[in-house]
Amino acid sequence: MRAVRRFFTRLLNFSTWRRGHEDRGDNRLREEIESHLASLTEENIRAGMTPEEAHRQARLKFGAVEAVREGYHAEEGLPFLETLLLDVRYALRVLRKSPAFTVVALVTLMLGIGANVVVFGVLNAILLHPLDVSEPQNLYQLRHKQWMKGRLLTTSYPAFEDFRRRNTTFSGMAGIYGYSGGGLSWRNAVMSVNGDEVTGNYFDLLGVRPAIGRFFHAVEEHGPDSAPYLVLSDTLWRRAFHADPGVVGTTVELNRHPFTVVGVAQPQFHGTERFAWPDYWIPMANEGQVEGLDYLRSRTFITVTVIGRLKPGVTPEQATENLNAISAQLAKEYPETDDGQPLRLIHPGLIGDEGDVIRGFLWSVTVLALLVLAAACANLASLFAARTADRSRELALRVALGSSRRRLARQLLTEALMVSLMGGAAGLGTAYLLLGVLSRWYSPYGHLAISVDARVYLAGLVLTLGSALLFGMVPARQAWQSNPLQMMKGGGAAAMRLRKFALRDLLLGAQIAICTLLVTASLVAVRGMVRVLHAPLGFQPQGAMLVDTSLGQSGLAGDALLDKKKAIIDAARGAPGVTAAGTVSRTPMTGGMHGVSVFRPGTTEFKLNNAALAPYVFTMSPGYLEAAGTRLLSGRDVSWHDTANTPNVAIVNQTFAQKMWVQTSPIGQRFIVSGHLTEVVGIAEDGKYHDMQESPQPVVYLPLSQSDDSEMVLVVRSPRAPNEIAAALERTLRGIEPDVPITVESWSDTLDGELFPARAATVALGVMGLLAAMLAVTGIFGMAAYSVSKRMKELGIRVALGARRTQVMSAAVGRPMVLLGVGSALGLLAGILASGLLGHIVYQANPRDPVVVGGAVLTMALLGIAASAIPARRALAVDPSKLMREE
Repeated sequence: MRAVRRFFTRLLNFSTWRRGHEDRGDNRLREEIESHLASLTEENIRAGMTPEEAHRQARLKFGAVEAVREGYHAEEGLPFLETLLLDVRYALRVLRKSPAFTVVALVTLMLGIGANVVVFGVLNAILLHPLDVSEPQNLYQLRHKQWMKGRLLTTSYPAFEDFRRRNTTFSGMAGIYGYSGGGLSWRNAVMSVNGDEVTGNYFDLLGVRPAIGRFFHAVEEHGPDSAPYLVLSDTLWRRAFHADPGVVGTTVELNRHPFTVVGVAQPQFHGTERFAWPDYWIPMANEGQVEGLDYLRSRTFITVTVIGRLKPGVTPEQATENLNAISAQLAKEYPETDDGQPLRLIHPGLIGDEGDVIRGFLWSVTVLALLVLAAACANLASLFAARTADRSRELALRVALGSSRRRLARQLLTEALMVSLMGGAAGLGTAYLLLGVLSRWYSPYGHLAISVDARVYLAGLVLTLGSALLFGMVPARQAWQSNPLQMMKGGGAAAMRLRKFALRDLLLGAQIAICTLLVTASLVAVRGMVRVLHAPLGFQPQGAMLVDTSLGQSGLAGDALLDKKKAIIDAARGAPGVTAAGTVSRTPMTGGMHGVSVFRPGTTEFKLNNAALAPYVFTMSPGYLEAAGTRLLSGRDVSWHDTANTPNVAIVNQTFAQKMWVQTSPIGQRFIVSGHLTEVVGIAEDGKYHDMQESPQPVVYLPLSQSDDSEMVLVVRSPRAPNEIAAALERTLRGIEPDVPITVESWSDTLDGELFPARAATVALGVMGLLAAMLAVTGIFGMAAYSVSKRMKELGIRVALGARRTQVMSAAVGRPMVLLGVGSALGLLAGILASGLLGHIVYQANPRDPVVVGGAVLTMALLGIAASAIPARRALAVDPSKLMREE
């Protein structure tokens, strides 16, 4: 207790002194000292000394007055804080005297720290921030053991019910179908919406509460179409219903079927996927009204993503073992539909197995961002080391006047800390603005809510203090190891400079190596982007438009629906500027795709184990291949004469033909798909169907006129500008279907999701490469300019003695050029060794690519030439006679 009281007394004394009461305390102390000295002087005079000698001996006996004063302040105040404030004031004064140096240091740190805070802010929002549900750490999603790209659906609804009923390790399971969509009608307005179809216990399982109204529950489901309830997202509620609370309880139409709005979700709730923001949620029991087909009783439709919560005390391994046992049992009970694939558990939120890719991408970018900061710190360490060498006489004088090496080191660290704090604050402010922009941006993956929370501020503080320590230790080390006598004489400055140059060489070499690595990474990203853009897709999205007419709302079926589709295709072909048009059930790379088992002729038991292949199956109209730009290699296209009354036909791609019949001509061959014996009438080129990274996949195209598939996307090819052809198509098709929403978009735009990873990698690594190039230029320029400025006299003597221009150039900038070559070589080697790291960021990363290596070498050479040009010109322009006159 006494220690606490003593501390607060010192703190009170410190604060009163800071407010101007210091003089009063000093006056009292000075009076005490003078009284004591007067008493000692009188004693000495009585002892027979002269007044002058008596006063001198009294002062000698009393000791150093300043030391007594400092001891008094140390006992009565907080000397550490006083000294720190003095150091801060002196550091700010020194930095103010060198504005150019201060600005360069602040900008360097602002860019390095700002880039890292932005990367951490995104990483925090995606990987570290939990889902907005109850106990997210206990929520799992079922996935097949085999890694699959995208938010693929896991199982059929009957199989989901079997898992939910038979498992012994989950306290609850819910199903999600995330590809629901259609037209929402309210007050004579129709809008296209997308949402989730979920089981009745979905909201109860997640433990969330509505903002307005209520959620639906499992007890309200009593079979197909028994729960026509709809929950609005906060976004749709505000956008379409103008945030009207009275909408709860009203009836809206979804694909021309009435649904009662029962509630509105919280603004932050958007399900279990971070990037997906559904417009609505409806019970899965009513999927038939929205989708136009019944998958609740079919084991062939893989339409359900399964999530669940583990029971207390159950481990994920135990739950996985239990699920795999159920899966194996279902395969025995339903061999024609269930394959018994092993399952595993993952945490939801990152588009299924895409979480592995996203995590690898973010952590790899974080490592590269830290390398940018390391290069910035190396750059600043070189600048601070050179600056400390220039201040050697000042530092030596302070040592001579009684300052300790520790005091000098602390002063230099304080200067570094001030620069770092100001640069860190600027970087954090810049990052705050950039993260705000990213939070409002809708990426092809969806919207990501990014908040600058305590973790982000803490990361910024740690980066700021860490940076100060990294580059501040270099000048502090110089001051600690300095020889004041040599520096005062001036003769030791050269020796110190030679000794310190070795450290600055190491710093510049490390900086160039890091910059070369980052430049290499940016070139790898550019090459990856070029590779993605020129990858053979099997279709030509440029010049093609996609039209979604939402015919599911028309209420038509059978021949009437087919006639309507024909009318739409004919109308689109007649639009001005259209060269080809056709429909397909689903365009490639739009997600939710699963293989369909096909069997060889003569198969009697249609078990999955007996399947010959499991290709993707598309339903298309005549003219689709031409509209899509897919080459028909042999045979014929499907036609409207291929009807339900004629033999079933199909077009297959090259991979299907090769895997099914090897070297035999596929035209005229037969196979069984969906229970129908089907004849091959054409061969189409291979392409990409699910994602850019997939290996060649078998594909079957079935005629629209021989299928009951209700899904349809109209593909229209035209040389006209996208906005012109979109307007023309809307006008044309409105005349056929005036009451359904029509969405027209460029096919290239729909592929943004597939191109987004490559573009994100190119932008992220490109920015880092640009920052690295800037740091390399400033580092090389700083060292070359410093070297030339300190060796002007030497260079003048060389010129006076007849040195050639090349010799002067070598003496002036030879050392930075050597370091550029060595650092670049090490950076290229590091880039090759980091191919695994870059593989997490860039599609088919190859740092050994000759174009990448050549581009990195050329870039670093040009940066070195640009950075050393001005110092070299200054060295070549030296005038010996002028230097001699100045001496």
